[in-house]
Amino acid sequence: MILIGDKIIPFNTFTNISTIEEIQNTRANSIISFRYNENLLEYSSLNEVSFAVIVKSIKEAIYANALNALYIICDKQLSKSVQKIADNYMFDSKVLAIIESNEEIEEIAKNEIDGIIYKEVIK
Repeated sequence: MILIGDKIIPFNTFTNISTIEEIQNTRANSIISFRYNENLLEYSSLNEVSFAVIVKSIKEAIYANALNALYIICDKQLSKSVQKIADNYMFDSKVLAIIESNEEIEEIAKNEIDGIIYKEVIK
């Protein structure tokens, strides 16, 4: 299980962005994250940037995986459906459920979601 944002587990830096210019000014070894945006998705994919996409639907998750997102981030409820589809179609992207505290980790694990990300990491 992937644990991003936990105080005792080291993780790569996430840089929250909303424009292509912000991507261009991001350190080379960080992972960018953004809310689903087709322009940002296409740019990130074409330029082989490591990125995570916050999605609100299964369709957005499918596009994010098709364009090589490292992580597909969604709320706990949506993560169940997205994970099922990711498993069926063997997504390369990993599904992360957004949580607020480590008390939620067991629930996510029981639902067999790839991992979690703390809300404060993606603000």
